[in-house]
Amino acid sequence: MRVSFGIPGSPYGKARHRSTRMGIQYTPKETTQYENLVRTIFVQQRGSWEITLLPVLMTVTAVFPIPKSASKKARQGMMNGSVRPIKRPDWDNIGKIISDSLNEIAYKDDSQVVDAHVKKFYGEIPCVNVTMETLE
Repeated sequence: MRVSFGIPGSPYGKARHRSTRMGIQYTPKETTQYENLVRTIFVQQRGSWEITLLPVLMTVTAVFPIPKSASKKARQGMMNGSVRPIKRPDWDNIGKIISDSLNEIAYKDDSQVVDAHVKKFYGEIPCVNVTMETLE
């Protein structure tokens, strides 16, 4: 099985749990909202993909918006991929929020993701593109 889907908007990374003064831990609202967006888009675009127990390969391509302050030369480098984003969120937090979001709808648990690649680029239209396939 194979599926590809895109999440519109700037890439977002998994935020750490927060704690209240009483020691109660909670997930930040923005993280929960983004995870819900990923789930919704996956369900809309999954096609024939059904929840799997097989190992999964995942590729996540995060496309960041080109800063308005970028010079023409810098913009050209960003568009052709020779200048890549070295800014937050970190690549691992981008991958983590995507894989956590898909628990129990794409696979039983994200421990099934046995090979993952997260790439960061600049582009005109910010988004996150995800491709997954099962190992038969």
